[in-house]
Amino acid sequence: MHLKLALRNVRRSVADYSVYFATLTFAACLLYAFTSSTDYLLALDLTPDQRAIYEKAGGAMQAFSTFTVLVFAFLITYANRFILRRRSHEFGTYALLGMGGGEMAVILALEGTLVGAGALAAGLALGCAASPLFGAAAAFVFGVPWKPVLTWSPDAALWTAGSFAAVMALATLLGMRTMRRKSLGELMGAARRPDQPRGLGRLTGRAQLIVGIALLAFVWGTCLLQPALFVGLMLPYGVVAVLGTGLIFRYTATRLPDFLRRRCPNWYWTSLHSFTLRQVEARVCASSNAMACVCALVAVAVCMITTGLAFSVGLRESPLGSGETLAPVAYAGIFYGATFLVTAAAVLALQQLSEAADSLSRYRLLDDLGAPRAMRVAAVRAQVGVYFVAPIAFALVHDAFGMLLVLFLSLALGATQLTAIIGGTVGGTLALMGAYYLITARQCVRMLGR
Repeated sequence: MHLKLALRNVRRSVADYSVYFATLTFAACLLYAFTSSTDYLLALDLTPDQRAIYEKAGGAMQAFSTFTVLVFAFLITYANRFILRRRSHEFGTYALLGMGGGEMAVILALEGTLVGAGALAAGLALGCAASPLFGAAAAFVFGVPWKPVLTWSPDAALWTAGSFAAVMALATLLGMRTMRRKSLGELMGAARRPDQPRGLGRLTGRAQLIVGIALLAFVWGTCLLQPALFVGLMLPYGVVAVLGTGLIFRYTATRLPDFLRRRCPNWYWTSLHSFTLRQVEARVCASSNAMACVCALVAVAVCMITTGLAFSVGLRESPLGSGETLAPVAYAGIFYGATFLVTAAAVLALQQLSEAADSLSRYRLLDDLGAPRAMRVAAVRAQVGVYFVAPIAFALVHDAFGMLLVLFLSLALGATQLTAIIGGTVGGTLALMGAYYLITARQCVRMLGR
């Protein structure tokens, strides 16, 4: 019975699981593609010396792929939270009908297994089908001739399947634990419950701003004054940067509407500007955390892609550089940058679709009150735009400091064309996130602007 109910729930919740499924599929595809990068190179026409060098690079790629698993663990856990929030009312109905927490946990585990297995199969198939493209990227970075070759790596597939299963199991267990700990009232009212500040978010507004600025000053100062220490402890410093950024976003979201009400009343009460700002205020805790994570991911992505291109393209034209020696690092940088950008885009999409689903009743009320459709659509686009513009703009502030470190490392190694590489990376990132904004805004308009 549990399996039958899980199958029916997955079929019935296609709209919810489509985003979740796509997120898991891309995660599996990218994890497989990165792990099998050495196989792409070995499938090309290489000299014996080149083949020996790139076989040794396989160990470095495997080590780097471990960190990729951690990134996707964060993404999958975040996506799983999106599904749980969207379906809390449904599980509350099960509890109201007498179903116990253990039975609901079994159903949730079966649903996660079904969706995860399908996403893993689709991701591996997509990774294999796109192997010529991934091979082209690897050949470009490593500086070897390329030809379109369809490759399949059993070892990479096994590593991906094992890592993916472990992450999915962890996310499912956390979800089961969350559902079992919630009361019936919490399940039924999850979509209407306002955010509750936690940790540093409980500080007063001014204290949040002061602590946030202090944390970022500490990170930026270390990056400029102690670059070796910053590189060695990049992950802890990244966590500190996320905390500081989140506090500043939270302070801004709570204080800006009041500032605009007092200083710009004509603009504030025009159209649906006040409604849009209240929408941002209503989810300030969850949204500030999501935007802080996206900000950090985009900032790191720009720095890593720039570094990877500088180590590959720039060093080829420098008599001081060795492309073959730094090629694994360059490939890892470019791939991680692409992975972080995909993760950032997925987090923004999931967060905005979740908020759109929670805001459906409010937009229906606007319709009942006579707000024109064009005005409601503009409000949706503005709301989505805030969540895209704010983290990307602040990510560029982070990159202003990070790029100084990248420039120092690149110039020390004799890399060239840094200005063009930085401009191209930033421009490509903005274009990608802009395209993703249009897609996300269009989907939210379909949900809310009807």
